[in-house]
Amino acid sequence: MGLHRIKRSRDNPSWRIIEYLQRHDAATIKDLTELLGLTTTAVRRHLTILQSEGYVERRQVASGVGRPHHAYLLTDKADELFACHCDDLAMTLLEEFFALEGQERTGILLDRVSSRLAERYAADMRATILEDRVEELAAALHERGVLADVVIREDEEIMLQTYNCPYHELAQEHREICEMDQDMMRKALGSNIDLTACMVDGDGRCSFIVTSREG
Repeated sequence: MGLHRIKRSRDNPSWRIIEYLQRHDAATIKDLTELLGLTTTAVRRHLTILQSEGYVERRQVASGVGRPHHAYLLTDKADELFACHCDDLAMTLLEEFFALEGQERTGILLDRVSSRLAERYAADMRATILEDRVEELAAALHERGVLADVVIREDEEIMLQTYNCPYHELAQEHREICEMDQDMMRKALGSNIDLTACMVDGDGRCSFIVTSREG
């Protein structure tokens, strides 16, 4: 059975390995035994299955003056685990809308879409404190298949980070999709959102600085 049918659950060690590698880029056996609380033999068994499926690969990594060690990374094939499989349809619809209606009216459409999505996410949010609302948004994103973390920086700045994009291929062709997603977060949180890193630009994650609106 292919991994695309795997249960996406915190109780499933294989899925937890996939999520960890998506967030951290690479991991050693030691990292994964500590993560899962399993024996080295059990972790290797899960990795062997993931490698046979083509989602994980092992590489030798140099480590300064020490001996090289092996690390495990996700392959390009793993992108399909997080992809929105409606991309072909969405891409075609958006391109046709651009052709028929022009960029201005397409912008109006995407603004309406961001508002509809924001309403859905906001329905899962109850907190009034901004940091708590960002945590709620991250949890709602995760429930919808988007890996997300909230990081509070030393200057108490709130950063929301996402590690996969369900619209990745679509956004590569139309950056307006990134803007729509950012606008959705802004509306759901009722705050300012600044994009500081983006997977479309080759970054390993999308990072958003969240600040309260003044006035």
